[in-house]
Amino acid sequence: MWAALPLLCAGLGLLGAPARAAAALSVSSLEKFHFQSWMVQHGRTYSAEEFPHRLRTFASNWRKINAHNARNRTFKMALNQFSDMSFAEIQSKYLWTLPQNCSATRSNYLRGTGPYPPSVDWRKKGGFVSPVKNQGACGSCWTFSTTGALESAVAIASGKLLSLAEQQLVDCAQDFNNHGCQGGLPSQAFEYILYNKGIMGEDAYPYKGKDGDCKFQPQKAIAFVKDVANITLNDEAAMVEAVALYNPVSFAFEVKEDFMMYKSGVYSSTSCHKTPDKVNHAVLAVGYGEENGVPYWIVKNSWGSHWGDKGYFLIERGKNMCGLAACASYPIPQL
Repeated sequence: MWAALPLLCAGLGLLGAPARAAAALSVSSLEKFHFQSWMVQHGRTYSAEEFPHRLRTFASNWRKINAHNARNRTFKMALNQFSDMSFAEIQSKYLWTLPQNCSATRSNYLRGTGPYPPSVDWRKKGGFVSPVKNQGACGSCWTFSTTGALESAVAIASGKLLSLAEQQLVDCAQDFNNHGCQGGLPSQAFEYILYNKGIMGEDAYPYKGKDGDCKFQPQKAIAFVKDVANITLNDEAAMVEAVALYNPVSFAFEVKEDFMMYKSGVYSSTSCHKTPDKVNHAVLAVGYGEENGVPYWIVKNSWGSHWGDKGYFLIERGKNMCGLAACASYPIPQL
């Protein structure tokens, strides 16, 4: 039996010590100039009351980015759409925190002995990875990890790349211990699609980024799941095999504050945990490789193509970094 996991992409309180520190921050004219330029770039406007708070929060984030990049670590940070928000605010909209029982993700994957290719990138194999999507201010990362994996599985098996309906999972998968914009697990979403007998396309069931009533129409289902491959807890080598031989793999990991401003390079952290009770975000491993002697995963996120490296990031492989091997799975499609 798996340990209880926190609920994927759910919320936290907004104000804490970091927020109070930002409120007391003295902002330079250069920082204000950069903030106003950032506002234009991202189309942001604020009330007169909110502007000083957002300016101070931006300045605090900007200083953290510059300090991090000056240390010349394995990855770089940069301003992005989250730069006017505290980490607590980001957690409340994009990550999970509530307890989640991952019993549906008991292992059924039997790993072989290899060898496996030194690098794999499903994006370069053909039309097997759908474009990066954006979950918006809804804790639905689990749905995008789910559809991304199934879109790839169908494309690999049939040659046809679909775009599947995250909103159906948000609205309809509650009986499988998923909770819409409050979070869920890809493994449980695959089980929902299996027993529900299908998922609709995004064009027929468009994404709204908020909880709604279930509008599933069985006759419009376009993708189906025959089985779910659940990888053994913390068996990162099995994840390598699955990605190398079969399919991109859904996984969860613990996001820390420095990850939110990730831009390039191989992400690693000394402050995140490696236990299944701390993971708080679901994504999709579409490949792996090595850079300057550091092995990494190639990962598709759901925060839009302007975040990170065109919507993707690299994370260190082989160390169960931030618990990434705690809850990995992929679907086997029914054609």
